[in-house]
Amino acid sequence: MTGRTYRGTDVEVSFDGDLCIHATECVRGLPAVFDRDRRPWVLADNATAGEVSAVIERCPSGALQYHRLDGAPNEQTGPVTTVIPVENGPLALRGDLVVRHKDGTHERLPRAALCRCGQSKNKPFCDNSHLEAGFQAAGATPDEAHTDVGHPASGDPDMTAGRQQHTPRAPDEAVVSVSAL
Repeated sequence: MTGRTYRGTDVEVSFDGDLCIHATECVRGLPAVFDRDRRPWVLADNATAGEVSAVIERCPSGALQYHRLDGAPNEQTGPVTTVIPVENGPLALRGDLVVRHKDGTHERLPRAALCRCGQSKNKPFCDNSHLEAGFQAAGATPDEAHTDVGHPASGDPDMTAGRQQHTPRAPDEAVVSVSAL
């Protein structure tokens, strides 16, 4: 894990380069905050804490996370954990995830992009090796997978019509564990 923290007045942003799959949700969403050509590349005070939080929650890999310093709530995981295959790409997960790294350490994440092509050198995480490998498989578009489609509040009709949902009886039952092979 290569983590770095960028502290603003109202929000603290953390970035783990080992998890980043360069989906560019951050730089497209708030270029004044996230600029890969600038050092430091994250300036958390260049937007409101709410705007920064909203863009970070679109990061599919969990590489970006935030901690609110203004008293507002941190990212909340929904009661449903979702796994969405991305067309020709990774599995996009959202929920209260506990991921076991190759070295045996565990990390709790609200979002993750997991390898499904088998080529990643950072398993269980995607490292974009599917691009070089020419991996092809059906799935949702990246835009569909990066939105919060798995949470009933988003209004996703698939979650209310015909698909079975698991509603945990207690908050700690929402945890999904994923291990490196």
